[in-house]
Amino acid sequence: MNQEKIGNFIAECRKQKKMTQCELGEKLGVTEKSISNWENGVSNVK
Repeated sequence: MNQEKIGNFIAECRKQKKMTQCELGEKLGVTEKSISNWENGVSNVK
């Protein structure tokens, strides 16, 4: 799948639940920076 589409989907779902990136990160056990990277389609995989 397209990283941009996935990021937009994650952001849309998070906003519908009225959650911050920090709150979602806490629920998933990742940092808010990871959520931001996901939403912006940034991958650290090399």
